[in-house]
Amino acid sequence: MLIRREHADDIAGIAAVHRSAFAERDTERAAADPAEVGLVAALRGGDAWIPTLSLVAEEHGAVVGHTCLTRAAVGPFPVLALGPLGVLRERQRDGIGGALVHAALGAADALDEPLVGLLGSLDYYPRFGFAPAARYGIAPDRPEWASHLQVRPLTTFDSRIAGEFRYADAFYEL
Repeated sequence: MLIRREHADDIAGIAAVHRSAFAERDTERAAADPAEVGLVAALRGGDAWIPTLSLVAEEHGAVVGHTCLTRAAVGPFPVLALGPLGVLRERQRDGIGGALVHAALGAADALDEPLVGLLGSLDYYPRFGFAPAARYGIAPDRPEWASHLQVRPLTTFDSRIAGEFRYADAFYEL
């Protein structure tokens, strides 16, 4: 498996990954694309998109996983948001998602980004160093997100980075 930057010819494969990863199992609702497919497309077309931080996992020339980091903010401080993270349903639990998260965090750290935030599983993301955002004085701009907002401070993290976490606009248009 190779983790690399997204290429223009990966777009259909990335959509297929998120379609597989997040598809409804209820056949009546399965006809519609999952929100994550549209979210990635909307992020890609917006100001928060950082092309160098859209990563795919590739095996034998096929995209089997994808994640991206986009520009977010904590108060006046620029930070990153991770997600969505998707892996083909039949390849989940093979370590692909973990490899993508590690690669994304390493890339963000190498670019001197201070912090990565996300809304996600409290069982999955702590293994990568994510902790409840409240522990760092960071709160979501939507109170209903408080229980699942997590952050991962990176090497250049400064404790003055505190306040309200705000995703890129595309996250609010779901």
